Amino acid sequence: MEINSLNRRDFLKAGAVLSSFMIVPRHVLGKGYLAPSDKIALGFIGCGRQSGGLRNRFLDTMETQIVAASDVYAVKREAFVTNVNKWYAEKAAQSNYKSAIGIEDFRELLARKDIDAVVIAAPDHWHASMAVRAAEAGKDIYCEKPLSLTVREGRAMVDATRKHNRVFQTGSMQRSAKEFTQAVQLVQSGAIGKVKQVFVNVGGPPKAWDLKEETKPDGLNWDLWMGPNAMNRPYNNELAPVMTATFWPKWRDYIEFGGGGMTDWGAHMFDIAQWGLGMDNSGPVELVYSEPTKGLVYKYANGAEVIHRPMEGKQHCHFVGTDGEVFVARGELRTTPETLKEKTFTSENSKVYVSDNHYKDFLNAIRTRKPPICDVEVGHRTASVCNIGNIAYRLQRSLTWNPKKEEFKKDKEANQLLGRDMKAEWKV
Repeated sequence: MEINSLNRRDFLKAGAVLSSFMIVPRHVLGKGYLAPSDKIALGFIGCGRQSGGLRNRFLDTMETQIVAASDVYAVKREAFVTNVNKWYAEKAAQSNYKSAIGIEDFRELLARKDIDAVVIAAPDHWHASMAVRAAEAGKDIYCEKPLSLTVREGRAMVDATRKHNRVFQTGSMQRSAKEFTQAVQLVQSGAIGKVKQVFVNVGGPPKAWDLKEETKPDGLNWDLWMGPNAMNRPYNNELAPVMTATFWPKWRDYIEFGGGGMTDWGAHMFDIAQWGLGMDNSGPVELVYSEPTKGLVYKYANGAEVIHRPMEGKQHCHFVGTDGEVFVARGELRTTPETLKEKTFTSENSKVYVSDNHYKDFLNAIRTRKPPICDVEVGHRTASVCNIGNIAYRLQRSLTWNPKKEEFKKDKEANQLLGRDMKAEWKV
C-alpha cells in the first residue's frame, strides 16, 4: 500500500517494528533529508496565486510531505498538483514519483486520515467554514491572513481550535521577518519611551458590487466557489481569474468576499501595531471617525492611539513614543535616534517571541504542541481591528468597542455587522 493511503499513526507503528530488523543511519539518506515517517503530511485548500508561494515555502523546509490539494477550479488544482509532484520527482530522481492528488471538495481532503495539517489559502469568505471543519477533523491549521471576514467568524475559529486542541498559525508572516521583530523589540523594551501614536498606512474599506456577469470557464465549480456566501454573485474573471491572468484576484475589494485594503494589507500592519502595543489578546476601546479625511483613530485603554488614513503608497507601521520613533516596512527599518535600530536583543532581554521562519515555526509547534508565533487568537484579534474599522467606515461614525465582550456598546446597528448571513450548510 502507498503511505498516503495509510493512517499515519499506524504507519509510524509499523516503522517501529521494521526498525528492529533494519536500521538505516540518517546520514545515509542524505544531508537535510527526513524519512517519510518523520515528515508532516500537508493538505492544501485553495490552489490560486497565493498558494504557489506557500507551497514553495513549505517544500523548502524539507519537513513536509504535501499529499493532497483541493480547489474548485480544476485547472488550478491540476497545476498545483503537477508542480508538487514534479518537485518530489526531482528530489527522488524518479520521473514517475507521485505524492499529491487533486480533490475538488475540501471536505474529502479533511476526511483523509493520513493528513496531519492543512494550509488554507482560499478567499476570505471561506476561511471560517474551512478552519472550523478542519479543527473538527483533527487537523492542525495554517490559515492565510486576514483570518476572518467577520468578528464572530474569527471567534468561532478560536473556539474550534481550543475545543479540539489544534495548533493554528495565522499567515501573518511579517512576525517572522527580522525588521519587524526588531521594531517590536525596540517598542516593547521601552527604547522609545511610552508609545503615544502608531500610524498605519494601508488602503481603505471594500466597495459595493459593480461587476458584470461573464462566461464561466470550464472546470470551475462556481457554486462551491461562492460557498458560505448568502449573497450569490455571477462569475467574473476579476474574482477568480483564469490561469493566464497576471493580476491578483480582486475578490478582496468587494464587501461580499473581502475587506479591501483594510484587511488585505491591514492584517499585516495592524498586526504589527497590536504586537508592539502588547495587545495580542485585546484591542481598542474606541474608534473615532473623521469626516473631512475619512480616517480613523483607534483609542486604547492605555492611552495609545493607532491612526489610519485610507491611502496608497508604501504600507508601513510608524510608532511614535515620548523618547523616539520606529518606522518599519518590508525591508526597511528607520529609528529616531538613528542609532536605536542597532540595539541588540538576546533571549534574556527580549520580551518578544522570535521566529525567523514562519513555516518552520508552525511545523515546530505541531511537534511540540505549543502555540506558534501568530496563534489563532492573535490572528483573530488583528482581523477584528480591521473588521471593526470597516464597520466604522461603513456607518461613517464613531464607535465604542468592548474588546473583552467583542461587541459595540449600546449599538444594535453596528453589532449586527459583526457577523453575516451564511448558507446553512456552511455556518459556523
